[in-house]
Amino acid sequence: MNLSALAFPELLDLKKQVEQRINDIQAQEKTKAMQQIRELAKTYGLSVEEVLAKASGASRKPVEAKYANPANSEQTWSGRGRKPVWVQEYLDSGKTLESLEIGK
Repeated sequence: MNLSALAFPELLDLKKQVEQRINDIQAQEKTKAMQQIRELAKTYGLSVEEVLAKASGASRKPVEAKYANPANSEQTWSGRGRKPVWVQEYLDSGKTLESLEIGK
């Protein structure tokens, strides 16, 4: 198919048809995947809910806080992920992260 030979309205129509076909195939693939997941879970004597709970890390323990705000002890941070605003403000004031450590 020579796309450069198509007019703008024809290209828009083609785009619409392609998007619809992609959506149809995606829905079919999702259905097949769900069937495979159910069959595999059944083979091993698991429910889909059990598989999803284990896969999502639902049994993980929360990480303990490593740092606390001296102005408000309810504000804590584990040291993982993005720094909370109060930590960044504390560091911007020239103080060190070590001085926020719990138990120091």
